[in-house]
Amino acid sequence: MFQIISDSSCDFSKYEAKRHGIGIVPFYISFDQENYLKEGIDISKEDFFKRLASEKGLFPKTSQPSPQDYIDAYEPYLKGGKDVLVLTISSKLSGSFNSASLAMEMMKEEYPDREIILVDSQNATIGQGLILREIIKMRDAGYSLSKTAQVAKEVLKTTRVYCTLDTLEYLKRGGRVGPTTAFVGGILKLNPILQLADGKVSQLDNVRGRKRALALIEEAMVDALKGETGNISLSIGHIFSEKDAAVFKASTEAALETKITNPITDIGVTIGSHVGPGALGFAYCRKYDAIKI
Repeated sequence: MFQIISDSSCDFSKYEAKRHGIGIVPFYISFDQENYLKEGIDISKEDFFKRLASEKGLFPKTSQPSPQDYIDAYEPYLKGGKDVLVLTISSKLSGSFNSASLAMEMMKEEYPDREIILVDSQNATIGQGLILREIIKMRDAGYSLSKTAQVAKEVLKTTRVYCTLDTLEYLKRGGRVGPTTAFVGGILKLNPILQLADGKVSQLDNVRGRKRALALIEEAMVDALKGETGNISLSIGHIFSEKDAAVFKASTEAALETKITNPITDIGVTIGSHVGPGALGFAYCRKYDAIKI
């Protein structure tokens, strides 16, 4: 059986990663551009977002894992005789895939009899998490490393994430929208609706009010997935919006006439630093056993 490793953009909890035997390579976060902390090791999600919300002038920066971080993650398994499958955040959003690739090339020289396969998720956060869950299911079902990677690359093509934000402030801080747009959006109480697909983030709409934004996301999901839910895996994620996430989950389950069995996810630092507290997202992908190759 092969080993699965993911960068921390998948937003698995420590409990879930341990339960499924997943190696997690953390991203870094810096508040002063000099000292970098490992997500989930040196700083928790909760502490990060509390500080982000309380210090209005704060502009944190995230940084991808280094090649050495990936080498440190690979080597114990390679040395123990295991092959490795690695899932990363979209290469269009971060250099994590590049770091993983450089580390793979270095490890191939030292462990020529072992195999490492990289999968660029073309996604992030709960979308990446859904792909990771399908990879886990395939490993546990006895799929080979190469077969799992092949099917995973088809699963990721079906993966979509939609989210709405409480404020445009964090997009402004990251240069994603201009200060005038953020200012006007704040006055009009506009909530952007974002899509993450094919590796990139795009803004689909700006609507007045959070309830309206969530209603539009739910409406779109019902149109896209009605009658297909038996073949689809669903996930909901949030940042400090646990009650809203629970309400949205119940409403979406009723609308789609299905149960969302994946746990509600706390979105982490990697994406969270760009969207801020109050973000709420919905993701889906096609299940591995519904993929035809």
